[in-house]
Amino acid sequence: MGIPDGHIPSDAPPWDDIGRLAALFTSLDTERGITPEQQWTLQVLKISEEAGETAQAVIGAWGTNPRKGRSHTWRHVQEEVADTAITSLVSLYRMLGEEAPAFFAAVLAEKSAKFLAFEEAGDQRHGAPCAATVDQGEGG
Repeated sequence: MGIPDGHIPSDAPPWDDIGRLAALFTSLDTERGITPEQQWTLQVLKISEEAGETAQAVIGAWGTNPRKGRSHTWRHVQEEVADTAITSLVSLYRMLGEEAPAFFAAVLAEKSAKFLAFEEAGDQRHGAPCAATVDQGEGG
């Protein structure tokens, strides 16, 4: 896959392209007689497929498959992660339509607030050893 080397602004909204992809895939599936719920199901399964390709790329980047050795680079892994993210956003758009960007923004804000609250409060729990390790170290 050829990823352009030119700078793309990080604040460029992907939703126009995501919406166009969702519309294309919905149109093709509708022409095949697939119901909306079936389309959503198949699109969500596509996320798993992309995640599997990401895992395969990680294994290839580490060279841990004895038959294949180092079959991928970390750039391949990055591309597969991006494919998984795109597929996820297309899935969301296919289910929610034009409500998807606002829904995604709300869920992102809710989820990130939970983690960022620790950082803002100076809480170091995310770097602490797990409870089992602490318990064992204290003779428990």
